[in-house]
Amino acid sequence: MKNEYQNGLVTPLERHVVLVAPEVPWNTGNIGRTCLGAGAYLHLIKPLGFSLGNKEMKRAGLDYWHRVQVSIWEDFDGFFRETAPGPEEVAVFTKNGLEPYWEMPDSNRLFLIFGSETKGLSQSILERFRSSTYHIPITDEIRCLNLSTAVGIALYESLRRPLSYSSLIP
Repeated sequence: MKNEYQNGLVTPLERHVVLVAPEVPWNTGNIGRTCLGAGAYLHLIKPLGFSLGNKEMKRAGLDYWHRVQVSIWEDFDGFFRETAPGPEEVAVFTKNGLEPYWEMPDSNRLFLIFGSETKGLSQSILERFRSSTYHIPITDEIRCLNLSTAVGIALYESLRRPLSYSSLIP
């Protein structure tokens, strides 16, 4: 994982991509590959719309899938209890998020939460994290971005922002 300078010390950046009920295997494979490239953890919250042995998912992740740091969770509440992110460690992505993605927290540890391709996130998750919702601006020409594209944008922005501050420290 990349490092951040804080008070003159190097601290690790810890990124977690959370997919709640993903449905499309090649999106999850692509996201796994992106997580590996960025040094991020991938969390899959059941139900999954495919088998982890699905050949399309493995094809999208290519021969990297076995190296992806992936955890499978039975439900969102169990995941959240076990990982226990603080309020400034959560960024929930939804088309109608309150803030644009570039306003997400600068935390060293950050959980980027995304919903399924066709249903998005449940109303209970959106209400629970309403003040931590973010969107990626798009034109009216499309309904939404592809999930793997949205994850890539948010993940790399979350890594870029803290690193840009390191140039301010001698």
